[in-house]
Amino acid sequence: AEARAVALEKLAKVGLGADVADLMPAELSGGMQKRVALARAIAASPTSLLLDGPTDGLDPIMAAVVDDFVVKTSGELQATTLAITNNLACVRKIASRVAVLQEGKIAWYGEIGRLETSENSYVKRLIQSSEPHEPAH
Repeated sequence: AEARAVALEKLAKVGLGADVADLMPAELSGGMQKRVALARAIAASPTSLLLDGPTDGLDPIMAAVVDDFVVKTSGELQATTLAITNNLACVRKIASRVAVLQEGKIAWYGEIGRLETSENSYVKRLIQSSEPHEPAH
């Protein structure tokens, strides 16, 4: 009963109702699965979170919802959060500091506000590749 109470509390923190606790993983949407995973990760009120691809496979709207929950939850827990992702929209939303990896090594590190103005050629290409492109006519 105590574990269920904690589970329901953590599910509520990530915007999910008590009815979700009784569903099987296959019955959850991709966004719900990501939020359930976040609820599991925060069940013991950790001081740090490691997130691997927190928005991978989600549409942009659901990815933004998950990003908001990551920011909110990290703040409430006062937890250090390390997210590994190639989604620059996610990075821009949840990060305060960024390390850009190239071939397994840190190519650039700094505050998120300095990412867009980096002179690093790899970072420039990464940013350009994430920008929406005009369709060819």
